[in-house]
Amino acid sequence: MAKIITCNTNGIRSAASKGFFDWLAAQQADVVCIQETKAQVDQLSDPVFTPAGYHCYYNDAIKKGYSGTALYSKVKPQRVISRLGWDPLDSEGRYLQADFKGLSVISLYMPSGSSSDAVLEKKLRFMDDFLVHLRALRRARREVILCADWNICHKEIDLKNWRANQKNSGFLPEERAWLDVLYDEVGYTDSFRLVNQEAEQYTWWSNRGQARANNVGWRLDYQVITPKLVDKVQAASIYTEERFSDHAPQIMEYDLEITV
Repeated sequence: MAKIITCNTNGIRSAASKGFFDWLAAQQADVVCIQETKAQVDQLSDPVFTPAGYHCYYNDAIKKGYSGTALYSKVKPQRVISRLGWDPLDSEGRYLQADFKGLSVISLYMPSGSSSDAVLEKKLRFMDDFLVHLRALRRARREVILCADWNICHKEIDLKNWRANQKNSGFLPEERAWLDVLYDEVGYTDSFRLVNQEAEQYTWWSNRGQARANNVGWRLDYQVITPKLVDKVQAASIYTEERFSDHAPQIMEYDLEITV
């Protein structure tokens, strides 16, 4: 059995101060994918950021205090990929891929498109470019577990106020259609929904008002998998008992062994 956790920490140093690594140590996950670390590698010299028992990898953005991804694995990967040869994915540290025997686990941080028309255009271009890579991964005939903050909700069930957000980035028709293509044409699957079809299963809440207290949220954080892993999904959960970030950790368990 393999346990994989994905979490947008909205600043890994901030999450550490709120007990994220204490919680993580108790989870005994096989792989941990983190998005939005908001730190340069040289700012993470404290041992807390290299938790015991893990091989730890960071990919920071050129811009300080912005974006960034991390990946921790109990098994040392055969290789780790952090560059795909295009921006802003490379310059903003938005991608980390760990390759094991027949399996790749990826941490991805999709840009947000909510602050202006210009950043929405940047996000849509990123989506187009990244879909090309996702197609290439399928042709490579490796199984993939993609742990992503998509910054997109797919269905009405995935956010509380879907009617009011149909013209807002994160639930735009073109963003949702992109996920339709990913699932229906390219062949990936939203692993969470294989075992949990319930409403109000959210991973992000606005800091405004009482959104989290009232569970007025969005499910933005996903573990997306290739077809041969569909029957390996055993359990899915979202951890909300503690608050490490404006996102919550999303946890999946798979009936597989991660080896090299």
